[in-house]
Amino acid sequence: MKAIKKMMCLVDGEHYLPVTKSAIDTLDSLEHLEVVALVFIGGTEKLRETSEESFSKKMGRPVHFGPHTNEIPYDLISESVKKYDVDVVMDLSDEPVVDYSQRFKIASIILSLGVPYEGPDFKFQPLTEYEVLKKPSLKILGTGKRIGKTAVSAYAARLIHEKEYNPCVVAMGRGGPEEPEIVRGDQIEITPQFLMEQSNKGVHAASDHWEDALMSRILTIGCRRCGGGMVGDVFITNMKKGAQLANEVDADFVIMEGSGAAIPPVKTDKHIVLVGVNQPLMNIENFFGPFRIGLADLVVLTMCEEPMASAEKVKQVEELVKEVNPAAKVISTVFRPKPLGDVKGKNVLFATTAPDSIKSVLVEHLEKEYGCKVVGTTPHLSNRPLLQKDIAKYIDEADVMLTELKAAAVDVATKDSLEAGLEVVYCDNIPIVIDEKYGSLSEAIIDVVDRSIEAFNSK
Repeated sequence: MKAIKKMMCLVDGEHYLPVTKSAIDTLDSLEHLEVVALVFIGGTEKLRETSEESFSKKMGRPVHFGPHTNEIPYDLISESVKKYDVDVVMDLSDEPVVDYSQRFKIASIILSLGVPYEGPDFKFQPLTEYEVLKKPSLKILGTGKRIGKTAVSAYAARLIHEKEYNPCVVAMGRGGPEEPEIVRGDQIEITPQFLMEQSNKGVHAASDHWEDALMSRILTIGCRRCGGGMVGDVFITNMKKGAQLANEVDADFVIMEGSGAAIPPVKTDKHIVLVGVNQPLMNIENFFGPFRIGLADLVVLTMCEEPMASAEKVKQVEELVKEVNPAAKVISTVFRPKPLGDVKGKNVLFATTAPDSIKSVLVEHLEKEYGCKVVGTTPHLSNRPLLQKDIAKYIDEADVMLTELKAAAVDVATKDSLEAGLEVVYCDNIPIVIDEKYGSLSEAIIDVVDRSIEAFNSK
């Protein structure tokens, strides 16, 4: 026998009252549903009165109005979901009372409470969150792809390891292994030749967990995923198994790392959220950008420099984040490359996923800080044909291939360079705070770790 679900309906005054009541009665007649309350979200065209008592009597169930009948009462929606402990929210409103942006805002509020939000032709489910971890943990997720999430994850993992919290990373990627895979970054030497051996076995040796293991030198667990929903769920992943494996390994703290805009489906104690300020502002302030921001205990803004983002845009995004999630600390950063080997005095071909527009800044940093000569660059690590063309163009001038460990870094950049007799050096990306007013990123991350441990111990 199906359990009866408690439903709350969102209604408006643009519908004639008997029409709304007929729809509600239809829902209530379904044997598995009980409509327990209505929330009026705006529109007065067909309303003669807005008395909650009168309205509730006519509708045969509690009806709640916000303070202003022509404004969407977001707080009231949240309060009513909690008050009635509902299992699902059905939206029976329509234009012009709600537009697309407002509907996504409503969805973000309802989903953040772990409740499905439905309408006549849509259905948004809350994030899947398996409660399997038996250790303190945090989750690192992002508002999109290519915003530096793995770089920040590796930076955080390295920092947490240095502070002797004994962490491991569980990462999922679109090229991850069929079964969760342990890579002992703390024990093995991950050389270009070693990664080529993995690639020759059919392994995607530039998957995120390999990058984490190389950059942070700690135990990592690699997982796979396919698909990414609007809210952040994935179609398939073995990350639950990966989390269970994290319970068994020699680690005291677990970092669950997202992939693109997809969110690890494992419940953690705290969250760090990355927002790429280079992304269209519309995608950050609308849709499910605010939902992701709302999850954060710490927000790290990345790409906070020209030409990717103006100072004005950085300020806009900072203000947006503080409005959406006033409790979260916000730190604005840029990335700078850090070779993992010695490139001093050498001619370097630099392969990156950073856009060509920021090339001169990165080249200047490499030459100034590491004493090399950058003879060529390619932003095409994620485009194999263009990457191969760029390598062929510069390979006779270079002594060293300096490459990030992403996308085609192994099966193209490393392979072609080794075959041409070049040395291959991998490159980390270090997040750097753009202004002292933001405080220390390292301290902010450790604060989240400490709060994760406190939250875990208080369960």
